[in-house]
Amino acid sequence: MQTNQALALGDYKNAKYHPFTDVDREIEKIFEGEFAVTSTEDYEQLDPTILESYSLVISYTEFAKEPLPSAQTAALLSYVANGGGLLAIHNGISLQRSQELGTMLGAKFTGHPPFTALPIKTSGHKHPITEGIDDFVMDEEPYRFEMYPHYQTTILAEYEHDGQMWPAAWTHEYGLGRVVYLMPGHQLASFSVEPFRELIRRGGLWAAELL
Repeated sequence: MQTNQALALGDYKNAKYHPFTDVDREIEKIFEGEFAVTSTEDYEQLDPTILESYSLVISYTEFAKEPLPSAQTAALLSYVANGGGLLAIHNGISLQRSQELGTMLGAKFTGHPPFTALPIKTSGHKHPITEGIDDFVMDEEPYRFEMYPHYQTTILAEYEHDGQMWPAAWTHEYGLGRVVYLMPGHQLASFSVEPFRELIRRGGLWAAELL
């Protein structure tokens, strides 16, 4: 019987680049048997009394100009700081439009070169999220980041582009909670790549302290 609940946030009607339609179903399938996932674009779910029911929050939020309202920002910050898990996938780093949430995520998205095939390599760290997952190639947007120095962030995977290695996944603690970020996920087809699906599954379990 499933006892663990997860909240997945994305955008359906107003998504400019990354619609949550069908991606939500793939996320639900990935966590089948692990979490009962509630997928929604209702950001009012970021409320302390609602969040306490969830072991994990998954962000696939769309980029927007306006930051989240202060109350929602505070609720998510408090949720993670008090032991909740946060898994952000690709555009989910758009939570950075609220400066405090961007700091919690550990990096600032600065842009990306054109969509292309990216070789993704798990790092030398022996970590439960990546252990045993072989290197793989995905067609993706090569997101670039300015990493923040506030945390002892573990880089879980990197991608090769323009002769350099760039962060593709990382994790760190925030208060009593855990944050995991996965760079891939631009399109629905991304969620058919088995190694990436496994990174999502393990990343969510790790963030919720179930792995």
